[in-house]
Amino acid sequence: MVSGVFEKSELVEDAARAAAKLRSMVSDATEDGMRSARRAIKRGRDAAEDAIEGAEHAIKQKPLASVGIGFATGVLVGGLVVWMGSRRR
Repeated sequence: MVSGVFEKSELVEDAARAAAKLRSMVSDATEDGMRSARRAIKRGRDAAEDAIEGAEHAIKQKPLASVGIGFATGVLVGGLVVWMGSRRR
């Protein structure tokens, strides 16, 4: 009977060690994922800021062309919306 208690005690200790190891692995994986997500967010933010700066620079260099491109884009999108609306009837 005493040996059975010791065996169960060892099984409980093994399970506790395995659970602690698993908890550590999950914690490490979570931290790695968070670090990767933060890095990706920072890279995305930097890329967006670079794109905005590039657009601002292009607009300052060629303001009339920028207005023309904006107007043409609006006309095309408007035409597309009207065309799609007329197809549904």
